[in-house]
Amino acid sequence: METAKVYFTDFRTKKDGGLPEKLKMLCRKAGIENIDFNGKFTAIKMHFGEEGNLSYLRPDFAKAVADIVKEAGGKPFLTDCNTLYPGKRKNALDHLDIAQQHGFMSLTTGCQVIISDGLKGTDDVEVPVVNGEYCKTAKIGRAVMDADIFISLAHFKGHEMTGFGGAIKNIGMGCASRAGKMDQHNTGKPVVNQENCKGCRICSKECGSNAISYENKKAFINPDLCKGCGRCIGSCNFDAIYNPNYDAAENLDCRMAEYTQAVCYGRPCFHINLILDVSPWCDCHGFNDAPIIPDIGMAASFDPVALDQACSDLCMNVKRNENTLITDNIKNGLKMTKDLWKDSTPESVWQMTLVHGEKIGLGTRKYELIKI
Repeated sequence: METAKVYFTDFRTKKDGGLPEKLKMLCRKAGIENIDFNGKFTAIKMHFGEEGNLSYLRPDFAKAVADIVKEAGGKPFLTDCNTLYPGKRKNALDHLDIAQQHGFMSLTTGCQVIISDGLKGTDDVEVPVVNGEYCKTAKIGRAVMDADIFISLAHFKGHEMTGFGGAIKNIGMGCASRAGKMDQHNTGKPVVNQENCKGCRICSKECGSNAISYENKKAFINPDLCKGCGRCIGSCNFDAIYNPNYDAAENLDCRMAEYTQAVCYGRPCFHINLILDVSPWCDCHGFNDAPIIPDIGMAASFDPVALDQACSDLCMNVKRNENTLITDNIKNGLKMTKDLWKDSTPESVWQMTLVHGEKIGLGTRKYELIKI
């Protein structure tokens, strides 16, 4: 595979319009206008932030990307899928509420917000995974796949399971429906927290495999019947059902790359990473820890693997901040390395996301960094 071009610029600006205009310039230099947007529905996938977390990207950045699409005659919309875990984004109504709370609405971004996998995270499309080794198909939010063009606008940061989260995390995990997220995380089946269960029986109505019964007015999930789709998790209004089997192993990283392949394959795609507020945690938490490194800049490419590799390399080569999670790890006796993500999340095998992405043809780790 040929070397990919990754375009980069820092956050310095003295011109009118500030960073939104600089982001537009970056995207244009990277060739976004070579895409035929005329009359095309364009999904701009981003993360609207969990309640209590302030590391999410500002709406101004989303508006800048949407403006480019509209100027080219396209029909942009901002999108994300519901979460598998309890929180403010586990159904479309709460998800839209938190998006508006954080400033993502048509008045501020110039385009609508659509939750791709529907009210309860069950509106998905089963998409073939080209060259898939772990997944033959991927369950992707319907609105993402209905779009003619796909753009990833990602907050590049650390992650407590995958080491870092960038374009591939934003796409592969972020575009998966609840069943798709379960498919990537799943090394087991959901279970019921008996203390939280109210015996309302709503989860059993959502279950498509008759796996849920009731003992002493409390739900019980039969693991032999359960298919691991995760629909019961989204249906529970009391956060009584959860998946206890999350991990950051090679399996998760590779499945995430394969889900990204399913989303991107066969249609125009463009990818943007903003390296700022680099918390060691995902924006899915209701909090964000202190950034482990300073803000670096913005990067864009047609290749998500090259983009994430380049952004990771940029992060590795800057001085680390003091008084962070890494500082805590040092105090707890963890021997430091030159690997930022391992020093932040020692159990991660973050390289596998990029290695496997390259292996299946999602992109290349070889890149040319073009600074503008």
